[in-house]
Amino acid sequence: MKGPPAPRHSHAGGGALQEGHATSAWALHRPGGRDVALLSLAVIGVSLSAPLTTLVAAPMLALAFWRNAAGAAALLPVLLTRERSTLTGLRWRDLRSSALAGMFLAAHFAAWLPSLSMTTVAASVALVTTTPIWTALAARISGVRLPAAVWWGLLFAFAGVVLIVGVDVTVSLEALAGDGLALLGAICAGGYVLAGARARQRLATSAYAVVAYSVCALAIAVPAVLVDAPLAGFEARDWWLIAVITVSAQLFGHTLLNLVLSSVGPTVVSLAVLLEVPGALVFALVLLGEVPPLLALPGVVLVVAGVALVVRASRPTTLVEPGT
Repeated sequence: MKGPPAPRHSHAGGGALQEGHATSAWALHRPGGRDVALLSLAVIGVSLSAPLTTLVAAPMLALAFWRNAAGAAALLPVLLTRERSTLTGLRWRDLRSSALAGMFLAAHFAAWLPSLSMTTVAASVALVTTTPIWTALAARISGVRLPAAVWWGLLFAFAGVVLIVGVDVTVSLEALAGDGLALLGAICAGGYVLAGARARQRLATSAYAVVAYSVCALAIAVPAVLVDAPLAGFEARDWWLIAVITVSAQLFGHTLLNLVLSSVGPTVVSLAVLLEVPGALVFALVLLGEVPPLLALPGVVLVVAGVALVVRASRPTTLVEPGT
């Protein structure tokens, strides 16, 4: 792994635009072959999360705590050995975006997980997958120019998710509150990838991930202890499942997504995560014997078409040559 990437030029049309700090971090960049391979592995990793999570009897906040704490512990040796040189000259301000990303990730879990028991699972999943829309809006507000094809791609992908999960609208105060929490979870997830994109301009992947995962775990542990929510004392089967989810979803999923954040931008990363929905269907069929809904196939086609449309519309990038 390498240290923080060099600044970039973005090409739109025939000219080059030197973007500001936040703008360049949040811009869309077309994935290269390496990025596509890493994103594919990451999607496989996060796609395993939902089917395996349904098998866990431990509280969901405990699962969120341990996958982040264990993920940080697993990456710490990488940071202290292979990427130790990237720590030279680091200051607190270089770590603030990583800490903020961790807080957003903890807020995502705290908002979305309760929504699953307040509204329908389908509605919760559909609303929490609006993350790429929020990241695209934030990028647009920051000054990033997004082609119309990007917005159409986001719409197609989201429509595909709605078809797959088959949203069942339930009207009640509790359901509306659950819908609001799921939407808040999507916005917090957007904050997580946006703050992560900013942090990855300065930090190596391991440094960013260790800080973000540790802050997230701490932000979950403190209130859990205060309300006496259990973080241990589970059956051996749950610990094995937590370990597998940590390796697949956290280390191969989140960490590989964080690795490509600096090269493709947060909107492409959060959009690629939508592929987790059809991916989870496949693993649920294989691992749990659950048959996908009738509208799953056209939904998958829409999701893939939407992702492809955004990637095709993304601007190619080149590194800035010294002295330019």
